[in-house]
Amino acid sequence: MNKTKTISFLLCFCVSVAIPLVAKPQSDSAFQFIKTIKGSFTYFNVDNLDYMYLLTKNNQLKKLNENGDSVAVFNDVKKYGNPDFMDVTNPLKTLLYYKNYSTIVTLDRLLAPRNTINLRKQDIFYVNNVTLSYDNYIWIFDEEDYRLKKIDEEGKILQSSVDWRMLFDTVPAPVKMIDRDNFVYLYDTTKGFYIFDYYGGFKNRLTFLNWTNVEVNGNFIYGFKNNSLYSYVLKSLQLKEYRLPAFFGKYDAIKAMNGKVYLLNEKGVDIYQIK
Repeated sequence: MNKTKTISFLLCFCVSVAIPLVAKPQSDSAFQFIKTIKGSFTYFNVDNLDYMYLLTKNNQLKKLNENGDSVAVFNDVKKYGNPDFMDVTNPLKTLLYYKNYSTIVTLDRLLAPRNTINLRKQDIFYVNNVTLSYDNYIWIFDEEDYRLKKIDEEGKILQSSVDWRMLFDTVPAPVKMIDRDNFVYLYDTTKGFYIFDYYGGFKNRLTFLNWTNVEVNGNFIYGFKNNSLYSYVLKSLQLKEYRLPAFFGKYDAIKAMNGKVYLLNEKGVDIYQIK
């Protein structure tokens, strides 16, 4: 660690965007059924090219193209137990994070193993959130010293922020990190989104509270709350609310991405277009 070059980020405070308090609800007709990907799955994710990543009950990770055709399979998913998180931000690289083992596994576009990073070997022990960076490195939030860090594929620290306890009255506890289009988004359910640039400068805060399954995709931020999907347009600052219709039925997981809603249920994954 003492040989690691640590770059303290400069923090530039900006006025938070005023968030519309009321969003006009949309009708059930806002969702149009597309298709179902049939199968028994325990987890899924979707990248920005509409490739789906499905974890089967037989512990296989399958990658399907937008037509539902299988393009890759990874069979060694449970080497470190059940992955706590899967990042498919980069269609050419998949990241699996096993929190109990402080271990990151990266796969290539065909789901062949690329690398394994044991964070404990870098004296990093308390990491709940990781995400791929735009330049093929990895962002982590170290909850021992409250620093946002970028590491390479050997786990060496390339950049590190200052201690957040020096910057915020109450330190955010992010449950999700996303690197999208020149910004890093960290989401705390009780405080909202904290947005940083790639140099670590604090750009903004969006106070969308108590959202689940948040995603930043192109010009949109998505999140779910109280049986509604919320869509926030970054350029126009427009917030929309879509009430989830009864015909969605019972589901185990839900995600909004690429203008679609994906529902994991007992028969597979249902896909709906958002109108």
